[in-house]
Amino acid sequence: MFESSRIELSKSALTRNIRFIRQQIGQDVIISSVVKGNAYGHGITAFVPLAEACGLRHFSVFDATEAYWVRQAQTRTDTQIMIMGYADSDGLEWAIENEVSFWIFDMPRLDNALARARKVGKPARVHLELETGMNRTGLDDTEIRRAAEVIVDNPEHFVVEGICTHYAGAESIANYKRIMDQKATFDQLCQQIANLGITIPLRHSAASAASLSYPATRMELVRIGIVQYGFWPSKETEMEFLLRRPQQDQQHFSDPLRRVLRWSSRVMHVNLVPPGQFVGYGTSYVTTRRQKIATVPVGYSHGFRRSLSNLGRVLIRGKRANVIGLVNMSMMTVDVTSIPSVEVGDEVVIIGRQGNARITVGSFTDMANLVNYEMLVRLPSDIPRVVHK
Repeated sequence: MFESSRIELSKSALTRNIRFIRQQIGQDVIISSVVKGNAYGHGITAFVPLAEACGLRHFSVFDATEAYWVRQAQTRTDTQIMIMGYADSDGLEWAIENEVSFWIFDMPRLDNALARARKVGKPARVHLELETGMNRTGLDDTEIRRAAEVIVDNPEHFVVEGICTHYAGAESIANYKRIMDQKATFDQLCQQIANLGITIPLRHSAASAASLSYPATRMELVRIGIVQYGFWPSKETEMEFLLRRPQQDQQHFSDPLRRVLRWSSRVMHVNLVPPGQFVGYGTSYVTTRRQKIATVPVGYSHGFRRSLSNLGRVLIRGKRANVIGLVNMSMMTVDVTSIPSVEVGDEVVIIGRQGNARITVGSFTDMANLVNYEMLVRLPSDIPRVVHK
């Protein structure tokens, strides 16, 4: 109610993005909406009901805490949740009790899941993660047979929902051979698991980049993160998609993705500063003429990095305005000399459109040496998220 900035989520943008994803992967592949990192900064509690309204029924999270928040936010009883990463013993027990699936990536976790399933009296719904060349987490060759034996010997305590792996950088062509080798290893190991007596309902290996660039990796389920929010995994992925289109379409290419998120604030103060004066802390900026300075109640505590001091831009009255001086914890100052009509209360767009102008995440992540993913997840959870059409 008294927020200094707000994040708006666009239902029409998400609908468009999901339609685009469907066009690429087909109608039969399950889309698991990845909402780790507070839904990539969009806010789990606001985004999950929005995604459900757009037809999504499967959500992937990193840990049990995120799974809990998805469960609290969901509006449908047929929504499924999958934990891809961390869950301690209590987290596993909660997941089993609430029929939340989770990845098994080593034997201690499998043994723990078995013990917790026995305690709860319900089966653990699991996905077996296989090590295929990422060298991070996953059952290796020596563990697969042991894991299969435990599962086969305890059919009342396990429901194997899927087999999965993760590719090491599908967003870059430099990793092409590594991805192809991983895919071949995954196929081989899936067959090995099937030969050990385990039925595999779902195979999944592709996140956003692989889903778009490597059709053979789509299988029965894909884990879609950054693309659903309206961002390409990388410039390479976008260019690869463009080059696959007919030449006449390439010449008139329009980005099929739309940003779901818009971040805005308001001007809190306007000041006229004489020439030769320093603005804000220190001496990083000095006025060269009589300048009109607007103060905006957003700073690095809100996710607008300090490294954007004297570099960042915002939109006010449909025009770009430069951030000047040091970005403070809770405020920044903006040069609006060229927009003389600016007054207290005017909307300030930090990410998104205002009139015909747009500020993209990439427009300042490049300056801050960040990727889109990192900038988005840095947006604090206490900034209100509001859904609109």
